[in-house]
Amino acid sequence: MTAAWDILITRAEHSKLRDLNLENIPFGKYFTDHMLEVDFIDGEWKQPEIKPYQPLLLAPSMAALHYGQAIFEGIKAYNDQAGNPRIFRPLDNYHRFNQSAERMQMPAVPEEIFMEGMRQLIELDRQWVPSREDHSLYIRPFMFSTDEMIGVRPSEHYKFMIILSPSGPYYSMPMRIHVEEQYVRAAPGGVGYAKAAGNYGAAMYATAQARKHGYDQVLWMDASEHKYVQECGTMNVFFIIGNVAITPSLEQGTILNGVTRQSVITMLKDAGLTVEERPLSLEEILAAYDQGTLREVFGTGTAATISPIRELACRGRDLHFDVDAWTVAPGIKKRLTEIREGKVPDVHGWMMPV
Repeated sequence: MTAAWDILITRAEHSKLRDLNLENIPFGKYFTDHMLEVDFIDGEWKQPEIKPYQPLLLAPSMAALHYGQAIFEGIKAYNDQAGNPRIFRPLDNYHRFNQSAERMQMPAVPEEIFMEGMRQLIELDRQWVPSREDHSLYIRPFMFSTDEMIGVRPSEHYKFMIILSPSGPYYSMPMRIHVEEQYVRAAPGGVGYAKAAGNYGAAMYATAQARKHGYDQVLWMDASEHKYVQECGTMNVFFIIGNVAITPSLEQGTILNGVTRQSVITMLKDAGLTVEERPLSLEEILAAYDQGTLREVFGTGTAATISPIRELACRGRDLHFDVDAWTVAPGIKKRLTEIREGKVPDVHGWMMPV
């Protein structure tokens, strides 16, 4: 493998940025001028390249299209007060990426390719990092199998890439959530903890049904009893009951170990709240709501950051929350934003300079 510092760079002749306004941009619609691409062939990673963003030429028989051997990550970069881009906890995403690769029988990506490739790509496209509040440069590393044959087995060839997208907020308003008690996102022993592409494709039908009735997302329950909370759409979820923050545990391997989730747990503890990672039943949630102790409910994720939930629909009931009166979720989001934008000291060492 060629050393990461020898990444080949071919610059785009013209920047697409001149035709865009980064002050008000939707999530995930536009992409920067360059991308990173590297192939795994004959048991080793080949020459990493940064090249102009462009379509890929793929064979119809490519394995990923038929058997779903594909994984990805989501990371964000922010400008600090001096206008210098910094990446939020990319090493955590790197480790999770390779955990997903192992579960999907894909080769591990070397740290030098992942981290240094990302750094150089952002450095090249640094003018694409938005400075507006709730905006960021979304970083999408992904890998897929590229064997050109039909056959159910792990591929021998893979492509790893990183693309960048200047983005605004994923959810612009507090969410209405439908508690899903028929369809299932993940089961113990499955791939729920991996950031596998198929997890998201399989979730689309139930989400579409919920949206037909005016909801933004679904709250997934456990596969065996439909009793315990799992994830909220593509996010981890937190419930503030009294002075305790409760979020589903990772023990069964059905929930993604979110980097934002980890960060929020740390910040909740810093704020003096007790945090419990444990099974949380729908019955406990309803009882807390009826007793007036269910204070806040919110989702966390790289794309969404922290998204308040203003309504939960379950078992013929609608649980409504006065989001404007909340203090915990807004306080954590504000503090997290200040860390990312360099407005307060990064005491946890989460930000990586480009």
